[in-house]
Amino acid sequence: MLFGDVSFSVASHAAWIPGVDSAEAWQQWIGGDLPAAGSSEPTVKAMPPMLRRRASVAGKIALEAAYAALPTDCATDDIPIVFASRHGECARSAELLQELATGAPLSPASFSLSVHNANAGLFSIARRSRGNSIAVAAGHSTVEHAAIEACGLLADGAPHVLLVAADGPLPDVFAPYADCREQAFGWAWLMQAADENAPLPAISLQWSAANADVADTATPGGTDVLRFFLNTAAADLVRQADGRRWHWMRHA
Repeated sequence: MLFGDVSFSVASHAAWIPGVDSAEAWQQWIGGDLPAAGSSEPTVKAMPPMLRRRASVAGKIALEAAYAALPTDCATDDIPIVFASRHGECARSAELLQELATGAPLSPASFSLSVHNANAGLFSIARRSRGNSIAVAAGHSTVEHAAIEACGLLADGAPHVLLVAADGPLPDVFAPYADCREQAFGWAWLMQAADENAPLPAISLQWSAANADVADTATPGGTDVLRFFLNTAAADLVRQADGRRWHWMRHA
C-alpha cells in the first residue's frame, strides 16, 4: 500500500567524498569500485576563516557541498535549507561527555556547536541569511525524510530549497554499535518543484510499508542515494529501512 510520494527537480548539485577527486575517480566510486579513503577534509574556502575554524570535519564536509551547490549568479540569501545528518555532531558530543566524566573543564564553544543544527547556524551566520533552516535526523531514513521536508517547503511556495546531506564516521567509543559501514560523505541539491515543461529531469520518491524484519542498510543511505543520483543510467533505487520501502525514481 502506497503511503505517499513527492517529486522535484535538481537545479544544481555538488558532492564531496574523501579520496574522490577526479572525474575518473567519481565514475569508479559510483560503480562501487572505489571506496572513500583517507582522512582529508574540504577547505570550505567560501566561508570566513573565523567561522570555518569552528566547524568539525563532518561540518566542513556539509558546508563544502552546501556552498558548491549554490549558484553565484542568483539571489539565495533567503533560500530555505534542510540539513540532513543521521549522526550530526556526535563526535563533538562524545568528546564533551568524556571530558565531563573525567572532570575536565568543558569548552563553551564546543558545547554550543554540539547541537544537531550547528552547521545550519554557521552557514546562516556566514551568509547573513534570515531564511528558514531545518536539521533532520531520522535513522537510516534520514535522507528520505529530509527530501520529504524539502518538498513540503516547495509546496508551501519556496522557489528553491537547498538540501544538504552529510555524515562522518562514528567516534571510536560508538564503534561497537555501528550498524552499517559508516563513511564520510557530503552532498547538496538545489531543489525546485518538478515541471513537466522544464528541461530538468524529475526525481520522485514513493514510500510504503515494508517488512520490519527486512532492512537494506549495509551502507549509509546518503551514499546510496548519491550513487543513484549521479548514475544517470539508473532508473530507480529501492531501499528498505525503518519499516518503510523507499522507492527513488528518475523521470526523463
